[in-house]
Amino acid sequence: MKKYFLLLLLLGTCIMIVVMAKTGATLKTPETPRGILDLEFAYNTTKTTTVLNAWAPNTSADNTSAAKTNTYLDFIFLFFYSLFLFFTCDKIARITQNKIGALIAGGALWAGILDVIENAGMLITLSGGGSGKVAFITTLCSFIKWTLAAIAVLYVLAGIVQLLMSKKIRLLFA
Repeated sequence: MKKYFLLLLLLGTCIMIVVMAKTGATLKTPETPRGILDLEFAYNTTKTTTVLNAWAPNTSADNTSAAKTNTYLDFIFLFFYSLFLFFTCDKIARITQNKIGALIAGGALWAGILDVIENAGMLITLSGGGSGKVAFITTLCSFIKWTLAAIAVLYVLAGIVQLLMSKKIRLLFA
């Protein structure tokens, strides 16, 4: 089982990317072209109000409910992606004896923790309890989460290239 753990986390991450894209598809409107990301980065009440108004229930869709569903599903997604990035960064760091990789692996876990806080903030806002502070904290957590996750993804990609070039790629799944 240990041999397939990273593959299981990668598979779960990929499945959840598809699920999140499908459940969040209706959230892309003329006012919110980036979908759920527009709520993640709505840093004040003016921005959150714009998003909530764009997603208000109408005759064709209830995007507020869709956004809540998408956010609840993100709790599953963050489990998979943060653990996949953590364990992959950690394994690459150990194989290549790179101490920075261990820090990046820790950052991947922090991305997951920050995603939990971000999701809580979005659910508060979607339920009508939003405020300027909630919007700001949600956006701050989102920005740091995306930064940490991007660094981890870049580290994984660079590490895979390094392992391929040194013919040690098999060690990643050993």
